[in-house]
Amino acid sequence: MDKTVDFKIVEEPKKPIAMHPKKFGVWLFMASVMMLFMSLTSAYIVRRAEGNWVYFELPRIFYYSTFIVIAGSITMQIAFLAAKRNLIKRLRLFLGISFVISLTFLVTQYLGLVELVNQGHYFTGGNPSESFFYVFPWLHGVHIVSAIIFLLIVWRSAVKGKINSNDTSQIEMCTTYWHFLGVLWVYLFVFLSLLR
Repeated sequence: MDKTVDFKIVEEPKKPIAMHPKKFGVWLFMASVMMLFMSLTSAYIVRRAEGNWVYFELPRIFYYSTFIVIAGSITMQIAFLAAKRNLIKRLRLFLGISFVISLTFLVTQYLGLVELVNQGHYFTGGNPSESFFYVFPWLHGVHIVSAIIFLLIVWRSAVKGKINSNDTSQIEMCTTYWHFLGVLWVYLFVFLSLLR
């Protein structure tokens, strides 16, 4: 009596690609911020092409603020790497340095807007080019303030010992957001430098 046994190969179900919900929220927020600035730069290009456009120099301090925002991105990356290596003192130190750099960046943005006023260019100066030049740094500054609040939350978690090599999700999200804002400012700076 010949008994044949049929074997069926059953594949293990593949796990869906999952992302931490808060990380997904940060990425979604960054995408919406990027769309906002893309729409503003598109509006800038369209309005500039229509004529009646006042050309003027970018405030010199915006050049310095560009280097400052890059420095802030570097210090955030160092803090993140320190967390991954469980170097808690270095983590706290570089979070503190990043905080000081971020405040310095905000001050340079403010001084840039003051320089525009000193040049005789006002937000409601009668020409759209002047309004755009106020909107870009002001709006970016608002997002920097949100990043500073995020940074303070992360710093508090680091002080309480909640961030270490076993749990880096919070500082990873903060660092990603900082890199995004740094790249965004460099983009805006290059954009405004080339299309004045």
